[in-house]
Amino acid sequence: MTHLSNRTIGHVKVALFLVCLTPLLQLVAAGGNNMLGADPIETITRTTGSWALRLLLITLAITPLRKWTGCQWLARLRRIVGLYSFFYACLHFLTYLVFDQYFDWEGIGKDVVKRPYITVGFVSFVLLVPLAVTSTHGMMKRLGGRNWQRLHRLVYLIAAGGVMHYLWLVKRDISGPATYAAILALLLCARLVGRPRKHSLPERLSKPSLSQSARI
Repeated sequence: MTHLSNRTIGHVKVALFLVCLTPLLQLVAAGGNNMLGADPIETITRTTGSWALRLLLITLAITPLRKWTGCQWLARLRRIVGLYSFFYACLHFLTYLVFDQYFDWEGIGKDVVKRPYITVGFVSFVLLVPLAVTSTHGMMKRLGGRNWQRLHRLVYLIAAGGVMHYLWLVKRDISGPATYAAILALLLCARLVGRPRKHSLPERLSKPSLSQSARI
């Protein structure tokens, strides 16, 4: 379906909102039933971090999917997925801050400096904050379309940081981060391949005069 009515898109957004909320509800249910395993904090940390990265990659996949399928309405779902990625990243960070470090700011500072996976994860989270804050249409207008796009291109750097954070965190089985890295590489290639040229040959040949071409 390349075209959907506003009403249908509204229903899709509600369904997507609930789907994205499901991992948190499952965590809450597991916690209520004492099914978080031997190390509940570790389970919460891994789950929230994994879903933050997954949803971030899904956000990046929406644009190439929209271009390939012609379903322009997919762009209207990107903000929900992106904000949910930020939401799970916040839960991931808060779990570390509250339950792992108990607000030990000195210990957190040492972790950020001495442990590479903490450093990369923290920087990625900090970079994600302005993207979430400027995700509204109002902020897009205030920044201007071009400046807004430049800022939001940081999402690829953030995704790469998230993959590195996961890769350095695991010690033996790297199949998980390797899969995410492969997906991110494919999405980067899709962006580069799908980028239109500024001046194609037909456009240059269609210019009526040298002066007009010089102005371009």
